This record gives sequence, structure tokens and C-alpha cells, in this order.
Amino acid sequence: MKHILAATAIAAGTLAACAACTGSSTASGSTSTTSAATANSTAGAGTATGGSSATGGATASAANDGSTTGSGSGSNGSDSGGSSTCQTRYLNASATNEQGAAGSDYVDIVFKNLNNQACTLYGYPGVSFGAGSPVTQVGQPADRNSAVSSTQVTLQPQGYAYAVLQIGDAANWPASTCQPTATTWLQVIAPNTTNPLEVSFNSTACKGDIVTMHVEAVQPGNGS
Repeated sequence: MKHILAATAIAAGTLAACAACTGSSTASGSTSTTSAATANSTAGAGTATGGSSATGGATASAANDGSTTGSGSGSNGSDSGGSSTCQTRYLNASATNEQGAAGSDYVDIVFKNLNNQACTLYGYPGVSFGAGSPVTQVGQPADRNSAVSSTQVTLQPQGYAYAVLQIGDAANWPASTCQPTATTWLQVIAPNTTNPLEVSFNSTACKGDIVTMHVEAVQPGNGS
């Protein structure tokens, strides 16, 4: 997987900051698929980028539009000219290509353009844990990892963009501080949109104030 060396530095810093860290574990999750994101789902605010620890991949599509707040600068791929920010209802999200290293899992958050017109993504997605029905956020959203510079990515019809998500193992922190909580979703917000795409993803989150996830800016391709 791309950028594991750069992201491993984040994991090392996280472990160093936790004086009482004890061992590591990997939560195993099941792979499943969901076809719609509910309008009343709760997600990380604004530029939030959530957190989790899990195994397996999943996909999700949204039923609602997300409002856009700009498109950034630069380009990747063949821009058809005048492409607008990808709307949530025309995006599919998945969590794939998981690998483990240095007390963390690394997952590619992949966006697919389901529309028949090109669109663009720029910057960082929001990612957080979710659980329950309706799905509600658990713990802190992911922080940003600046290992990859933000650049505008054009998704042609059926085209892809992805962002690498680092998920710290909840066992890296004392249980009294982490408050480990089982979760069943990742709530993924595409850059410059507001509505979440809910990706089925079993994991264990820290319910307290600890940030266990870090996410990079979107890049062209599907991460494979």
C-alpha cells in the first residue's frame, strides 16, 4: 500500500505520547455492503476525519446531496473542463486494501463517481466511527495527516479517488482513558460535502477524547 512509511511516523508519535500503552491488538471486522446513507445520520463536524480499528472492506452509497464549499486548485487526470465538486448522492465509498503495521491498521478510503459526468474532489475526507440505528458517531473524528499534499482530483464517470486512513489500535491506550467501544460503521464525508456515506466496518473505537485515526488528502486512483 502507498504511503505506509510516511503514515508509520504518525503511529510512532501516537505510541510515544501514551506512557501507559500496553501491547497491541487487532480488532477483526466483517466485510459487508450497504447501499444508502440515512439523512439523519450523525457525522464528524466540518473538516472532521474520524477514527477506527478494524479488519475487512465495505462499500456504501449515499441517498442525499452534500452541499459544496469550493473545489481547490491544481488537477490530476483529464479534467473535462468546468467539472464541479462531486455530490454525495453520486458517490460510492469503500474501505479496502487493509494492512497492519506498528500498532495501527492502514485502510484505503475509496470514492467512486457513479454519475455520467466528471466531478472533482480536493482535500481531506471526514472519517469517524459509528454505531447504532440510526448510526451515531462514536469517539473523535480522524485528524489530518499532511504526508500527501492536497491537489484537485478529477473523477471521470466510474472513476476513482482514494485517501489513506491510519487506524490506531484501541489497545494502545489504557482502557480507563480510551473507554473502548464496539463500532459497526465508518462515517465517511467526501471533501467539501456535508452528508456522510456509511460504510459497514466492525471495529473498536475509543469513546473518550483520544484521537485514534489520521487521514491523508485524496489522491487519484483506487489505492491498489
